[in-house]
Amino acid sequence: MKKLMYVIPVVFLLNACGSFKAKRVDATESDEKAMDITDNWVSKDTEIAIQKVLKRISSHRGFKNWLKRHRGTPSLFVAEVQNLTSEAYFPINDLNDEFLNELSGTGDFVLVDADARENLLKEITYQNDGMVDPKTAKTVGKQVGADLMIFGNVYMKPETRDGKTIKEYRVNIRMTDVEKGVEVFRSRAKVYKYSDQKAWSL
Repeated sequence: MKKLMYVIPVVFLLNACGSFKAKRVDATESDEKAMDITDNWVSKDTEIAIQKVLKRISSHRGFKNWLKRHRGTPSLFVAEVQNLTSEAYFPINDLNDEFLNELSGTGDFVLVDADARENLLKEITYQNDGMVDPKTAKTVGKQVGADLMIFGNVYMKPETRDGKTIKEYRVNIRMTDVEKGVEVFRSRAKVYKYSDQKAWSL
C-alpha cells in the first residue's frame, strides 16, 4: 500500500509536465511562433517570395515591352518550380500552388493547366469514340497554346559559425516567349533566415 502512495504523485507529476494546449492564431502570430521552432522555410516565406516576384513582373521593362507587342491577355504555362535546396522537406508543392493562385488572382494571364490536359484529352477521346452525341462532342485541336512559359527553382546557401546560422534562400524565376524562344523576364527573390543555437542553451 505504501508503494502505491509513492507512485501516484509521480504519475500525476508526469501528466502535469506532459500537458498540451492549442489555440488559433493569425498568419502574423503563426510566423512569429514558427521562428521560435525552426529556421526552415515556412508559409510566410512563400508569401514573401511570391509577392516579390509578382511585383517585379508588373514593373519589369522587358515584360512591359513584350505586352505592348502582344494582342489580348497572354496565355501562360507555369512549369513546376524545382526544389534544388538540400532540404528534402522543403514545401515546394505549397510554393507552386501559391504561385499559381497569385498569378490567377492578378487577372493578367490566362493560365494553361498542364495537370488537366491529360484528363481533358481522355475526355475528348471518349466523346469522339461514338459514346456521345456528335452534336455535343468536343473536338481535338481547340485547346489554347501558351504564349509564355515560366520556369523556376529554389536554392539555399547556409553559413554557420559558433552555433549561429544564416540561410539565404533564392527563388529564381524566368519567363520565356514560347514561339520565339527568347527570355522575357528573369527575377531572383531572396529570403534570409537567421538562427542562434546558443540562445537555447540553459
